[in-house]
Amino acid sequence: MSEVHQNTSAKLPKNTSQIRRVDVVVVGGGIAGKACALGLAQLGLQTIQIAPDLEQTIAVPQGDQWGQRIYAFSPSTQKLLAHLQIWDAIDHGRMQPVRDMRIFGDRGEKQDELHLSAFEAGTPQLAWIGESNVIEHTLDQASRFQNKLERISDAVENIQVDWDGVSLHLKNGSAVHAQLVIAADGANSPIRSELGISTKEESYSQSAVVANWICSNAHLETAYQWFLPGGDIVAMLPLPNKQVSMVWSTSPENAAELLKLDQAAWADTFSRIAGGAIVTQLGELRLNSAPAAFPLRRIRASRFIGPEENPKIVLIGDAAHVMHPLAGQGLNLGLRDVATLLNILSKRESFRLPNDKVLLRRYERQRQGDTSALLWLTDKLKKLFSASSSTERQLRNWGLGMVNRSHFIKRRLIERALGDADFE
Repeated sequence: MSEVHQNTSAKLPKNTSQIRRVDVVVVGGGIAGKACALGLAQLGLQTIQIAPDLEQTIAVPQGDQWGQRIYAFSPSTQKLLAHLQIWDAIDHGRMQPVRDMRIFGDRGEKQDELHLSAFEAGTPQLAWIGESNVIEHTLDQASRFQNKLERISDAVENIQVDWDGVSLHLKNGSAVHAQLVIAADGANSPIRSELGISTKEESYSQSAVVANWICSNAHLETAYQWFLPGGDIVAMLPLPNKQVSMVWSTSPENAAELLKLDQAAWADTFSRIAGGAIVTQLGELRLNSAPAAFPLRRIRASRFIGPEENPKIVLIGDAAHVMHPLAGQGLNLGLRDVATLLNILSKRESFRLPNDKVLLRRYERQRQGDTSALLWLTDKLKKLFSASSSTERQLRNWGLGMVNRSHFIKRRLIERALGDADFE
């Protein structure tokens, strides 16, 4: 996309009859974009979703093979997907409920542990672990049966904001005018950039190495996370049938070395790190997918709507925020954007259009608090466990044990992780 023009109706094509007019356009083809487009159409809004790869069929892994993109889905995400009427359609044989979370400090001492329990919190489960492909496939199936939703596999070349909405010009030469545009176009969002919305961005100088494993011991429906000396973090997330998904946050140099390991070398690595606790807990680990790595960074947009004087565009998902995976909340935070937007539009006063400035300000105000709190907490935890001084090391490990002994603090942590989605 090359440019955004504001309040420039004179720049529109002379034959405006060639421009299709709809209520909302969603730009982006990820889970957040697909969920948002489906939800908007279910509200009765004439919706178009635009992304280059929407015609591609999402392959769903079968049998014992598991996709590389594994997510933790919080109860707030489950509530949204249920609201969209797709939760029951998901293949739950490929979804693993998480009943417990165990987080270990980097000294290897028993008291340096935080245990979060669904039973203690009075909830059936803390989260579900599942594949991105399973969720996307189900969203695609539901979208095909929604008559208020059209999907266009193309790219947006430029957009023009005028007094009553936004015109989008596509690579195929066509144009669409929408009252409201949802930017779900990723961490490097072209729409965010062209709107001039600044971001606060920080590289963590780390990469996440992901791989799936078959373990000889039962994982007991428990998600494990080990903080290692030097700042590495290893998470083992439970999958069905005695399998786990690993997310190892480490330096780019070590990530490159890990990608070269064979089965024997991985076994040796697991026997050494965390004092051998990973092997003790999960037993022998057999690789069940090709390891992959991706860089880690923190991004927060300064505004979630734009342009500033005449907002007609909303940022959701990675276009608005990107966070470290140590809390497993990145996708859930994006889907809470979707839930908030759908809730506001569903309850809007009859005299307000979907692009009413009051509604968009409500969205931005509600999302900024949740986003700021979660990004701040995740960032501080990551940096605390990367610090190398003996004092900081003692403090952070003592803190894990202290929180573990406080039912009140643990309850608040669980409430934050569970999130909220109001569809009353």
